Amino acid sequence: MTDRNLSGFLHREVLERFCRYVRINTASCEKSTSSPSTPAQLELARLLKAELQELGLTAVTLDEFGYVYATLPASPGITSEPLSLLAHLDTSPAESGENVQPVLHEKYQGGLISFADDPNLILSPEDSPELLFFKGETIITASGTTLLGADNKAGIAEIMAVLSAFVRFRDLMHPELRICFTPDEEVGRGTGHIDVRRLGTSGYTVDGGMIGEIDVECFHALQVEVEFSGINIHPGYAKNRMINAGQVAARFAAALPRFETPENTEGREGFYHLTGIEGNECRAILKYILRDFDDNANRKRVEFLEQLKETFAQRDPGLKIELSVTEQYRNMAEVLNLHPDLIALAEQAMILAGVVPVRKAVRGGTDGARLCFMGLPTPNLFTGGMLFHSRKEWIAIPAMQKACEVLIKLCALYAGKYPEPIKR
Repeated sequence: MTDRNLSGFLHREVLERFCRYVRINTASCEKSTSSPSTPAQLELARLLKAELQELGLTAVTLDEFGYVYATLPASPGITSEPLSLLAHLDTSPAESGENVQPVLHEKYQGGLISFADDPNLILSPEDSPELLFFKGETIITASGTTLLGADNKAGIAEIMAVLSAFVRFRDLMHPELRICFTPDEEVGRGTGHIDVRRLGTSGYTVDGGMIGEIDVECFHALQVEVEFSGINIHPGYAKNRMINAGQVAARFAAALPRFETPENTEGREGFYHLTGIEGNECRAILKYILRDFDDNANRKRVEFLEQLKETFAQRDPGLKIELSVTEQYRNMAEVLNLHPDLIALAEQAMILAGVVPVRKAVRGGTDGARLCFMGLPTPNLFTGGMLFHSRKEWIAIPAMQKACEVLIKLCALYAGKYPEPIKR
């Protein structure tokens, strides 16, 4: 095998698989209580199960909850612990995933990218400066009316391309690989029914963004629901009698700090994010997610909401306010700080693949965040996709190919094939 043969193989494999996978609508649904939350996710799951079987992997399983598991036995002579690679099946319901048409913009020159199905939609370096890293390369977008689905079809395609490479090029060394494709990550339930007994002792999710990024820290995440129960009276006779739950809820929402919202924060700044508002004079509900890298800062936000609740209740005797708080996930740095070797291996793999590694605190969460607290330390690696969850979502083919190369180097390192430390 030559590096050129492998490079060409990965280019073809990852592109073909990605374009095939994104055409399947796997948008998840937050309101659904089933697993997976949408039956369309099973279409992709069944396809991947068949493809994994064709590659000759063992223990290939699609379980009742929509999780796909498979094992690639270790290369001869490799005795390291099993390693897991994970990606999620679903796409965000924020934009349509129906009838996705991937469009290849070849030899991109750094200007504006238009969309065939929506002439008013334009992608530019102003939207995403990262485009300029890929001048002369092929950029993939959707056609303008849907998201692309790189989050996380890119991660799936990259893992599948790497598995195909290991089967094709037997001299590529790797540990035993435990593969898992999960449903419903986008609605916060990606590990709700996962069987960690099927996974390795360590893992990596392939669900990140820009080339070179390693997510080693994420938000501490809380979900809050505030329910207002008022007193409804005929509006013609309501003076000093009515307590309008909807009006109170609106004032409550307006009382939160204006500049602690997603649209006004960046870096390590946390926020309150209003995700839902519904109701009438009798009953109203506000739904929030609270995010911060520091769980103590998030708890202080809850304390503020509790104080606000008491203030509003005292202002309107008879008004009832119920506040419920649910922890969604924790900052994975709490666990990953105890496993610096996993981060170092990922950085070394990137250097070997000609990629500059960048440790990142991601302003979101991954399945890996939950897995860390289930006993499986799991950093998150880049896929190359950008502007996730939007109709301007894009990915560059070289970024996907580099993600594959990094995974191959990472597996070799994990298997102990590069015993000497790599100089940075």
